Amino acid sequence: MKPDRATKKTVLVDSHPAAIEQTRQWLLSQLNQFEYGDDDVFAVQLAFQEAFYNAMKHGNKMTADKKVKIDCLIGPDRIEISMTDAGSGFDPDDVPDCRVGENLYKTEGRGLLLMRSYMDIVEFNEIGNSVHMVRFPRGAKSPASHTRK
Repeated sequence: MKPDRATKKTVLVDSHPAAIEQTRQWLLSQLNQFEYGDDDVFAVQLAFQEAFYNAMKHGNKMTADKKVKIDCLIGPDRIEISMTDAGSGFDPDDVPDCRVGENLYKTEGRGLLLMRSYMDIVEFNEIGNSVHMVRFPRGAKSPASHTRK
């Protein structure tokens, strides 16, 4: 049965790529319980991973003892994810557009582009060490999706 109230989770994770796996699995299970469609699941998972890697790499400088705080709220009408790193922040408006000119061949900015492309709201705190993302559902799962594991 599809829940009618949102669920929340807040965790502190190490700045290591494998550290988000448990939280990612929880996120996926919640999206499944709320019967989000494949497009929503793909979009949220991609944005979640990009935000974490940015926090870990750029914010915490891959320092293992620095943590990333992850707040998730999953409900029937929206998915909200916030991530805060221990870094000094940045100005997202200073990140060059990776789709034009010489930036096409650089790796910087692709995570921001993906987050902004797949989430409905992407906003940063004043110092730039915390991102808040929201996605509104596009549709329920197809009947075939219910049987997949």
